[in-house]
Amino acid sequence: MGRRRWLDGAGTLVVEEGPGGTVRVPLQIAGSYRARTKGLLGRDSIEGAMLLTPANSVHTFRMRMAIDVAHLDRRLKVIAVRTMRPGRLGLPRMRARHVLESEAGAMSEWGVRVGAQVRVEEG
Repeated sequence: MGRRRWLDGAGTLVVEEGPGGTVRVPLQIAGSYRARTKGLLGRDSIEGAMLLTPANSVHTFRMRMAIDVAHLDRRLKVIAVRTMRPGRLGLPRMRARHVLESEAGAMSEWGVRVGAQVRVEEG
């Protein structure tokens, strides 16, 4: 499987086995260094989720809200999920290649949990 590089922009996060079937969530893709560095800083909320790629850890310094963080492996399988309050430093996950961020509580509603398989549709 080759390395996949996403460009900054909009997309859709697809959770195949979400509650009640397939769940589709608006997604912002941060594939450039600049977009990954900014992430959710300075926001009070987010519609859907943000994918940081490549990434294996995040921090919540200077954030205004608690967030859910899911670490994904190279096949977009969820290997860890946690909620982080502002002002925290997340430890890197060795197998993580991508990180999903959303408002705290959203990922459980979508069915994003350890072992879940997700898909990213660009555009």
